[in-house]
Amino acid sequence: MEHLKNKKAIITGGGRGLGKATAIAFAKEGIDVAITGRTESILKETVSELEAFGVKAIYSVFDVGNYEEVKSSIKSIIDTLGGIDILVNNAGIGGFGLFKDMAISVWTNIIQTNLMGMYYVTKEVLPHLLKLDEGDIINISSTAGLNGNASTSAYSASKFAVMGMSESLMKEVRKDNIRVSTYTPSTFESDMSINAGIATKGSQESVLQPEDFAELIVAGLKLPRRALLKSAALWSTNP
Repeated sequence: MEHLKNKKAIITGGGRGLGKATAIAFAKEGIDVAITGRTESILKETVSELEAFGVKAIYSVFDVGNYEEVKSSIKSIIDTLGGIDILVNNAGIGGFGLFKDMAISVWTNIIQTNLMGMYYVTKEVLPHLLKLDEGDIINISSTAGLNGNASTSAYSASKFAVMGMSESLMKEVRKDNIRVSTYTPSTFESDMSINAGIATKGSQESVLQPEDFAELIVAGLKLPRRALLKSAALWSTNP
């Protein structure tokens, strides 16, 4: 079993939802964590919670869809943490509507954030992992990246692209002892799912919770280095 204590992780979109749950799960394992997002007040609050576990916790405010912001911020994070072992590409946005009705600007923003944002962050982190000759990259896709549905064309397009990018990168860098894993959660309680009307707040008994998926991420990281969890999906037992 891989020991995680004292490793260093970056989690994009780490202030709330799945990102926050993963950050807390990491802190409980003794991992130093940097979380990123676009709302400083939320990030500050989450960092305070993480510090209670006795780990180093920092935050950085930037838009993953802006490469120049990503480039400078990731460098600063890694310098402050003193290295990087784990990257969780979690930041993403939703947008739902009929193909014929959705504005081009909405489509562009979804692709820019969900796909290009993941590419930008990974591009800046990967050289550090290659130099270390070890590391983990965890990319959060969605079951919408496995099957398209009515009104999810833009979101599904971005998440299908994430699946292809992740698998290609996995095959490139596994020889360098870098594990790239792609996770496809089904609906879990989050601001995005609540706003879209596909989950309700406080529905712990019927809808997956972010903490459930965070446990799966930690379990994947604890596998021996010889083992790579290429992809995994998590579904609720309640249809």
